[in-house]
Amino acid sequence: METDKIEVKVLLMTIGAVIATELLMSRFNPAGVSNHLIAVGITRLLEISLIILIVIYWGKGWSSIGLELSMITTGIKKGMIWSAGFGMVVMATGVVLFLIGIDPLTLVLSELPVNRNELVLLFLVGGIVGPVAEEVFFRGICYGFFRRWGVFAAVVLTTGIFVLAHSLKFGVPVPQTIGGILFAMAYELEGSLLVPIIIHILGNLAIFSISLLF
Repeated sequence: METDKIEVKVLLMTIGAVIATELLMSRFNPAGVSNHLIAVGITRLLEISLIILIVIYWGKGWSSIGLELSMITTGIKKGMIWSAGFGMVVMATGVVLFLIGIDPLTLVLSELPVNRNELVLLFLVGGIVGPVAEEVFFRGICYGFFRRWGVFAAVVLTTGIFVLAHSLKFGVPVPQTIGGILFAMAYELEGSLLVPIIIHILGNLAIFSISLLF
């Protein structure tokens, strides 16, 4: 993919916008939202909107974050193909881990809310809105900026920040690390941000669904 897509001013403005949104929503909660998931969803939607406005008015437009309108259909199709391929790799790896005495479910199971309404919100916010916001920021902005220093540096730096940004328990953050690398490489190879967005969405929904079943 092209380098120098994201300028320093766009990166700094985006980081400022994200931090300001997080602080404002956590401190003032102007909508008076009591449900945490709804508040998170509103926050992420605001962040997506602000980032897009920044790249349109102060950056190089939609294409600078891999969201060319003419590539929407192609990006979605490629995202589905990548997701299917990665899903098969994950299942094969799970079988191998099981055969050597390691329960693969311990690496992916997520704690789910008991309340049905909150469960639906988790699938919507954590499964769809969250991944879109994360990909727009981490891959669209951060990867696009770090790419000027080469693919390796961009993948390592973006994945590192992506992992640190998540609430992690003790141990190696396997899903976040693998996901960060996968999303970055998919974006690098395909040039469309919709590819990692689709992979991220389907991956999160799969994790929630497996956690619901087991």
